[in-house]
Amino acid sequence: MSQVWKPAQWLTRKLRPVCMSLGCVALAVLLMGFGAIPLQLKDLHVTPCPDTPEYANLVTSNANPMAARCLFIEGRVVNRSKNTVFNADVFGRLYDANGNDVLPERTRLGAIEEVPPGESPFSIRISVPVTSPLPLTLEQFKASGFSGTVRR
Repeated sequence: MSQVWKPAQWLTRKLRPVCMSLGCVALAVLLMGFGAIPLQLKDLHVTPCPDTPEYANLVTSNANPMAARCLFIEGRVVNRSKNTVFNADVFGRLYDANGNDVLPERTRLGAIEEVPPGESPFSIRISVPVTSPLPLTLEQFKASGFSGTVRR
């Protein structure tokens, strides 16, 4: 007996790996035709976290936890659209003083909850291994978000 072709099953089978790599919310938004709104990032720099208890005794969140250094990536985000952008994901690469990729398996570094039209400051907290020598080099930074709220 021949197998009946079922479009829904075929689509599910083809989209499952894409959903796992992109994230289901991003895939759903992409399929619905709501494109992400690109944002410009500028004046990027790294500053250490304040010397307070909430930023002390950090560890990295990988399979082999190690002591981590708390840092903020700060700069300005430019929203050229006329609408407020929500859930703006920030992507980029971080390299240590020796040119090594600090977070080799992560390009999404964080998110900005809300970006009004125009230019505004932003800050994202990151944790990097204490074994990565400073200063850090920031490369390939970009951000994009959505004109409506996205459930996460």
